[in-house]
Amino acid sequence: MTTTTAPPPTVHHSEPPATPAERAAAIGPAIAEHAARHDAEGTFVTEAYDALRDAGLLKAGVPVELGGDGATVAELTALQRELAHHCGSTALASSMHQHVVAFTAWRYRRGLPGAEATLRRVADEGILLVSTGGGDYTHPRGEAVKVDGGYRVSGHKRFASQSGNGTVMATMFVHDDPEQGRRVLNLAVPIGAEGVTVAANWNTLGMRGTASNDIVVDDVFVPDERVLANRPYGVVDPPLQVISEIAFPIITGAYLGVAEAAYGAALAAAAAKAESPLVQRQIGRMEHRLRVASWALDGALAAVGDDPTPAHDTYLAVMMAKAEVAEAGIEVCDLAMDVAGGPAFFKGSVIERAYRDIRAIKFHPLTPDATLVETGRHALGLDGLLA
Repeated sequence: MTTTTAPPPTVHHSEPPATPAERAAAIGPAIAEHAARHDAEGTFVTEAYDALRDAGLLKAGVPVELGGDGATVAELTALQRELAHHCGSTALASSMHQHVVAFTAWRYRRGLPGAEATLRRVADEGILLVSTGGGDYTHPRGEAVKVDGGYRVSGHKRFASQSGNGTVMATMFVHDDPEQGRRVLNLAVPIGAEGVTVAANWNTLGMRGTASNDIVVDDVFVPDERVLANRPYGVVDPPLQVISEIAFPIITGAYLGVAEAAYGAALAAAAAKAESPLVQRQIGRMEHRLRVASWALDGALAAVGDDPTPAHDTYLAVMMAKAEVAEAGIEVCDLAMDVAGGPAFFKGSVIERAYRDIRAIKFHPLTPDATLVETGRHALGLDGLLA
């Protein structure tokens, strides 16, 4: 009698789920396809957002138990950096949503009111969150007047990315408290609320697809439960430190990706003149600046960690990294145009668009020069900047 041995059972090894950055790379070509048109027209990158939503990337920062990926600050930074290889406007605009989601997740982990409900809406309804923090920061535009049950707020907000497509605005107003003095209130304001108007005035040098139109708020009631923080005016206090530690690495990742895209295009253009010592030096300089900038950002992310706590040293590490990326990125984009020559000067060139887009980084607080002053004051034991 002949016996046969059954083959061993087949073991199926499931592939690990793709990271947010890997998913961004997969949809990158589809995003890049529309980037030049939206830049030329100054229109919002709608196709890119459709692709981001379909890939589940707009809810990447939502905790897993609420329907997202639970992405860390470092993972969200890598995501935005990858997106910028394909379209700087998509990366910058969506970074504003991502950092508000990430800070809301930080609040959720501490059981703070309203955080879970907002995160569930991001995961289930696909709502977009709009930030005005870059234009407000320590000295917000607008005022809040105390009334029964809340505040009446009015103000003119600038640099509100994706404002025409957003659902809720995370913003700030100044409140003159009779006991505490001048305060800053962090509030959540529905963009569809009566008294909120989104302008159509985004016509800029770069980042033209972000649709960062002004938002005018005219006597809008905000209930007390939508006040997320009550902070001193004019200073970077612990709550603003945490917000900055979360937001600015993510935003900085977008700009580093823009510079890397310019470098990639310059490297391709340099192939025909690779024997030139001048070109060799230019390519070497770009590689040098990008590596050092990347190390700076990695160092800041290590300081921030997965669940940041307020610390002035960590805040400064983030600002130093952003300053390094700003200065390196601008130099790299300038050199990329030199290497590529005349063709890069034409509209529609990746380098020409990156050359303009990268310059927006200096408008985010703190500027590189202000970062140096703040760092020096801290080292000398002086109070921080009234930024």
